[in-house]
Amino acid sequence: MRLTFGYRDTVCEIVEGRGSIASVGNLVGKERNVLVVTDSGVPVQYVKSVLAQFSNASLLTIPQGEENKNFNTLETIIAALREQEIDRSGALIAVGGGMTGDIAGFAASCYNRGIDFYNVPTTLLAQADASIGGKTALNFGHIKNMVGTFHHPRCVIIDTDTLKTLDARHLYSGLAEVIKMAATSDAALFSMLESDQPLTDTLDEIVAAALRIKCDVVLKDPLEQGLRKVLNFGHTIGHAIEVASDGKLSHGECVAAGMTYFCSDDMRKRLEKMLKRYNLPVKSPFAGAALLPNISQDKKRKDGLITTVYVESPGTFEFRKMTPEEVASLIS
Repeated sequence: MRLTFGYRDTVCEIVEGRGSIASVGNLVGKERNVLVVTDSGVPVQYVKSVLAQFSNASLLTIPQGEENKNFNTLETIIAALREQEIDRSGALIAVGGGMTGDIAGFAASCYNRGIDFYNVPTTLLAQADASIGGKTALNFGHIKNMVGTFHHPRCVIIDTDTLKTLDARHLYSGLAEVIKMAATSDAALFSMLESDQPLTDTLDEIVAAALRIKCDVVLKDPLEQGLRKVLNFGHTIGHAIEVASDGKLSHGECVAAGMTYFCSDDMRKRLEKMLKRYNLPVKSPFAGAALLPNISQDKKRKDGLITTVYVESPGTFEFRKMTPEEVASLIS
């Protein structure tokens, strides 16, 4: 599947399909000077496959883990770009999950006032959600994605074969973001996820459906001024849980729990049944009072109110403005 969308002077192409990692060199340009950034958790065969396609490439491996999405890692990437003598005709390629794509994309947006960025996501979370939309970021002061830019990749190369090396926990964690989009925007996809079909049999279809939703929303609201906030379903409480868990829970697991507080009773029952099927949490392990300081730091807060997303039934949503205290009070 190929999708293309443009924003201002940037055209982003999305190439999705089994074995597509072998096309990275052709899509980027095999003779270009490139830096490949990956993290220590990415299977080495994917990185080697990408490097082998270029005549002038170097590799930087950063430590795995959300706690490493910080200024120290950003400085390391900038230094590697300088050492490789990347100029504005060069490119940065990220190979890995959402954390790697976020900080590598941020480095690309800053270095020489912006260089070409290519994303090769290897996790379900990154393939279905994080790699699309141009958001780049790093964490600061215990606040997730506090510092960031919008810098769309020139191309996102999604090889669903890479999902075969994910363990069940990481696969299901990524699925939480797909469930998020199905719940708000695609009743048919939600029903597919509810069905008895083995997940491995439908992954290509699931990823393609999620990509279409994400691209449609980003095209309509590239800078998150309105509609794009629908993609934050579950994130207000989810991000607060993620910070409080100090790395013990993954992003997807936190979002899963965060969704259940913003549903009708019938929707919550269906959602919780689905989440349990995929070993995802259905409630916060922390009390509302404990999460309130983190909820108060929500980036969507404006004039003291946070825009939250409420789902009555699959494929529908509404925005509700709430105070941080009102959000915290939902958690018993």
